[in-house]
Amino acid sequence: MLKMTELTKLSKEELGKKESDLRKDLFDLKIQKTLGTLEKSATLKKLRRDIARVKTAQNAAKA
Repeated sequence: MLKMTELTKLSKEELGKKESDLRKDLFDLKIQKTLGTLEKSATLKKLRRDIARVKTAQNAAKA
């Protein structure tokens, strides 16, 4: 789980990279879910929230 204090220290490029990595992980977990091999379904929720935190930090950096 990512913390906002960690995210505010990152640059815009690092935030973009972090978001793309999280989205790739989320995609992989969604595939696992459809195949029935996902062990912990709570990780989907955690990843979605981490992506939201990164996007919030990106918007805060724009302002």
